[in-house]
Amino acid sequence: MGRVSQAQAEENRRRVVDTASRLFREQGTHVSVADLMKAAGLTHGAFYRQFASKEALVDEATAHAFAEFSQRHSAGLERHDGQRDAAQQALIDTYLSVEHRDDPADGCPVAALATDIAREGGGREARSLYAEGVADFADFLATDDQDGIARLCTLFGALVLSRATKGSPLSEEILAAAHAALTEAG
Repeated sequence: MGRVSQAQAEENRRRVVDTASRLFREQGTHVSVADLMKAAGLTHGAFYRQFASKEALVDEATAHAFAEFSQRHSAGLERHDGQRDAAQQALIDTYLSVEHRDDPADGCPVAALATDIAREGGGREARSLYAEGVADFADFLATDDQDGIARLCTLFGALVLSRATKGSPLSEEILAAAHAALTEAG
């Protein structure tokens, strides 16, 4: 089998990073390289032609997840003609939805990656990227009346708890209570 072109190699790398970003949010960073490459439609050996290590991929996939998330904030602002409060409310509505609860692969990297990032070594790039993403999200959520970190903690906690209690009535009650608290306070 011949070598792939540079353009194909770049496309393969993008596909692996995108696949890893989704799988890591859905299943955690413990997903094996073999399973990840299979999901990307590539061979296990192709991984090592693209990445120095799985840790390097975790770093890149974390950055990718936060970049996607940030783009959604920007798109929300554009949809609401730059009105930050309307964009924040739309984000809260979506974030605290059953659909978001049930789709971590396309969801918030703050909630989906928290446990894995907490287990990573302190010097890892993924941890730094995660902290930057959390700070940016908190900044987006800040209002004149409320601190963005407190609002983010409410969103994050509600989402994680609702995922952990999925299948019980408590799950949707958690989402509704957090939504009410943020809507009344916002």
